[in-house]
Amino acid sequence: MRAGRLDGRVAVVTGAARGVGELLARKLSARGAKLVLVGLEADGLKAVAGRLHTECGHWYADVTDEAAMARVAAEAVERFGRVDIVVANAGVATGGFVDGSDPAAWRRVIEVNLIGSAVTARAFLPALKRSRGYFLQIASLAAITPAPMMSAYCASKSGAEAFAHCLRAEVAHQGVGVGVGYLSWTDTDMVRGADRDDVLRELRQRLPWPANRTYPLGPAVDRLVVGIERRAPHVYAQWWLRGTQAVRGWIPGVIATAGAREMRRLAPRLAPGAAGAGYGLVGAGGAADEAARGGAGTRAGTERN
Repeated sequence: MRAGRLDGRVAVVTGAARGVGELLARKLSARGAKLVLVGLEADGLKAVAGRLHTECGHWYADVTDEAAMARVAAEAVERFGRVDIVVANAGVATGGFVDGSDPAAWRRVIEVNLIGSAVTARAFLPALKRSRGYFLQIASLAAITPAPMMSAYCASKSGAEAFAHCLRAEVAHQGVGVGVGYLSWTDTDMVRGADRDDVLRELRQRLPWPANRTYPLGPAVDRLVVGIERRAPHVYAQWWLRGTQAVRGWIPGVIATAGAREMRRLAPRLAPGAAGAGYGLVGAGGAADEAARGGAGTRAGTERN
């Protein structure tokens, strides 16, 4: 990767304490960008900031909190003078049947992944319009491929994808680019957390190749960085995802047929009260989100370095 392609640019990354957000921040910094890190894990954000090569600031904020995100945007512009890139990456996931999953967890996935992305965009759009910048919405294969026991995640990512497409049409005449980043199963805490459940892991492993693989994080994030540099309207973190766009109209019918068969086979293990019948937020990021909401409520603060 060539250094210096983003020298002097200011990039915002939400959900920057771990996984895709953390590595993306590091790779953008290696390209010369200054970073605004946003998330709910203050210690994790501080640790990421300490590993960056360029100037950065880190803000503790919930992306669903409009007042908090507006303050982050104002303070980021005050500090750096501009914002050129915003990556709406913050996300959580849960699993389980619609009528068996934790209702609070189900709702929270929609709030963070969809509403949080819109709140992020709204907060930073004034700065992006001034810089004629670029907004990247992190979506997922889940936006293209609906799957049983993933209703909240699929709905949220489909909604986030549609939101980004709408936003692109609204702001293109003002010089702002909008892209959607698609990732399949990638080696993050979220995916590893889901894999700790026997049923979710088995369902994923029974998907057809290449959708049943877990892909390394590094190459996926490299593709996102290239997409940001090119201001691409679509960025595919795994090579084969581009091809799913051509057949996405057929996928729901195929999933409905195969999913019914799988659910019938797994029904005894998913009865009420059985292990796997209901889920909260998965992975370390989900635990951090639950801890933040279970503490002093939604807060916003800033630490800088």
